[in-house]
Amino acid sequence: MQSGKARTREWVLEFVSDVPREVEPLMGWTSSADTRQQIRLRFPTKEEAVAYAERNGIEYRLIEPKTPKRRPKSYAENFRWGRVGQWTH
Repeated sequence: MQSGKARTREWVLEFVSDVPREVEPLMGWTSSADTRQQIRLRFPTKEEAVAYAERNGIEYRLIEPKTPKRRPKSYAENFRWGRVGQWTH
């Protein structure tokens, strides 16, 4: 299989939680009083995301995407002579 590139060209603004998460004693669920951690804002460009954060006084940190190293694959490589590794059913 080869991975797709859907939603990889968007910039996402995620809020960092100010309040630590707590374990609810009755059910054992992890919860937090900070509802901002549920919000993810998507922007088509880096400039729009930075402008939004600066306009609203939000501290931000940019994490540049890494370029993936993709090697084209084909089904025939499974049956190639001299293949590294055993082919098993």
